[in-house]
Amino acid sequence: MGKRARAGFTVVEMMVAVSIVGVLTATAIPAFSGMVARSKTSEVSANLNSMFKLSSAYYLAERGAQGHGAPVTGYCTVDQADRLPSSPGAKKQQAAFSAEPGFRALGFSIADFTYFSYGLASKGGVGACANSPNTPDLYTFYANGDLDGDGVESTFELAAGSDQNNVLYHSRAYFISQEIE
Repeated sequence: MGKRARAGFTVVEMMVAVSIVGVLTATAIPAFSGMVARSKTSEVSANLNSMFKLSSAYYLAERGAQGHGAPVTGYCTVDQADRLPSSPGAKKQQAAFSAEPGFRALGFSIADFTYFSYGLASKGGVGACANSPNTPDLYTFYANGDLDGDGVESTFELAAGSDQNNVLYHSRAYFISQEIE
């Protein structure tokens, strides 16, 4: 009679396997959490870019008073718009952007629920026409979010001004504070 073949794993082999899985899990979970938080911020660039494009079209459009022979103006900005939804949270929310006159004038809205609140600050806080070229601070488009619900907010800002041809341009980069807080 020969020796019986050994079946299964020893206790030491099982402990080594469990230890390896534990180390991999301990390193993977924080990295995964960071990636999830960064993915939530991806909505910001598209929405701030949309606000800039709409404001640029509004800025270059000619506007006139009612009636034949009324003076025509251009290079107009809109009134500032307070952030909507008013308090961002860890869960997605929907906002009625058309209720805010500045957003309504631009035609800005977001159909989906968002993690961030969006707003715009205009020079002097009010809309104006006949803005002059080379004005660096016509708008600041911003987004605030509280991705983990701890009361600390992420901030993203995109500044816009006019160049020497009185065409709206935006800064080369976003200002970001506490990106994933």
